[in-house]
Amino acid sequence: MKTKTKVITIIGPTAVGKTKTGIELAKVLDGEVISGDSMQIYRGMDIGTAKVTKEEMEGIPHHLIDIKDPNETFSVAEFQALVTDLIEDITKRGKIPIIVGGTGLYIQSVLFDYNFSDTASNKQYREQMEKRISEEGIDAVYKELEKVDPDSARKIHPNNTRRVIRALEVYHETGLTLTEYQDKQLLESPYHYIIIGLTMERTLLYDRINKRVDQMIDQGLIAEVKKLYDANFRNCQSTQAIGYKEIYDYFDGRIPLEESIELLKRNSRRYAKRQLTWFRNKMNVSWFDMSSAVSSSEKFQEKIQEILSEIAGKLQLRAK
Repeated sequence: MKTKTKVITIIGPTAVGKTKTGIELAKVLDGEVISGDSMQIYRGMDIGTAKVTKEEMEGIPHHLIDIKDPNETFSVAEFQALVTDLIEDITKRGKIPIIVGGTGLYIQSVLFDYNFSDTASNKQYREQMEKRISEEGIDAVYKELEKVDPDSARKIHPNNTRRVIRALEVYHETGLTLTEYQDKQLLESPYHYIIIGLTMERTLLYDRINKRVDQMIDQGLIAEVKKLYDANFRNCQSTQAIGYKEIYDYFDGRIPLEESIELLKRNSRRYAKRQLTWFRNKMNVSWFDMSSAVSSSEKFQEKIQEILSEIAGKLQLRAK
């Protein structure tokens, strides 16, 4: 029987400490980090995505960062293919692949080898929907999605036409909502994996999110978004990200700068809450409360030891 490849995944809400934890685990387990963040793939989007810096990497190789321009699209199927290849390559070199961050769907697509083939694919239907959108606008098609798959409609922004069409395509081909279709694919994983979930006391987490936004502003987030805005990157998948769409509204003259910053904080807090709810309801996660770990390096190292003990028990992996 073939031995399954071992994979570590670190998930959790924004500002909880995933980047730092991933690097620390990679140092002691001889691992390499695969970014699961679908926005850190974009060049020139550094501050708003809290992209890890060269100094923060501490010599640990990081993959899937700065691989696309902001006007390019990036799908979950593409993420799955890239990460699957990286896991194989990292493992062949005797290292441990550590996926850090990412949405639940992106992580599930890798860990459970989602089938993105022609099973629920219809090129003719997609082209028909694209034509309807060009002629009628997105609203009519989006209302159709709200009718047949309200759950997906709540999660997908109307401007994200590719995802709107995909959800309708799945329903058209299978009679299932996108959630139902994905849940059917949650079978046995091809990997021997562990999902490490980082959480934090809610008030502390929200305070960290607010302070992170203030820090982003101090680091030059407004100027970073202005470059994208001036380059006419509009209606792009990348600029729909939290941290960019709010500042775009300011540049469009819809809201004052102060309001866009407060909106960014609010949207970040709400996204963190949704992330936690999704992971707790959908995935088998080993949770670790990082509330005490932010107070001192000693407490952080104690938490790392707890996580390493869990990894040793589940994957029989120990510090080298």
